[in-house]
Amino acid sequence: MGENDSRAPSASTLADKIDALFRVVRRPNREPYSHEEVARACREATGESFSATYLWQLRTGRRDNPTKRHLEALAQFFDVPVGYFFDDEQGAAIAKELELLGALRDAGVRSMALRAVNLSPEGAATISDMIDVLARRERGSPSREP
Repeated sequence: MGENDSRAPSASTLADKIDALFRVVRRPNREPYSHEEVARACREATGESFSATYLWQLRTGRRDNPTKRHLEALAQFFDVPVGYFFDDEQGAAIAKELELLGALRDAGVRSMALRAVNLSPEGAATISDMIDVLARRERGSPSREP
């Protein structure tokens, strides 16, 4: 993924999940949140010690055993259910939603999605098929014939 790629990977480790939140969930002006900003909000929410360095360590996998209260504060800040961190099935579902959110941040994707809302189910299926063919072509895979 590129530096400006805002898609969330299928987050599996705690560090992956936290990193995905930082990359996809943004301020209203679309700027990313800083570690200090998130840590401050988490300190205020929990009343416990929570530094920007500790948050960076969690995000990069250098530390991986936060308290439940710290994860609850992160979930509250990023507006995701706390199960995102604990439940693999719920975490995977939320990671998919974050991926969609990241894709919709792209103006071209958002424009296509908004125009597709007015299509019939058959028209939407045709567009979906076309996207599949183009994606395979761009990956260099041979296209399937119907």
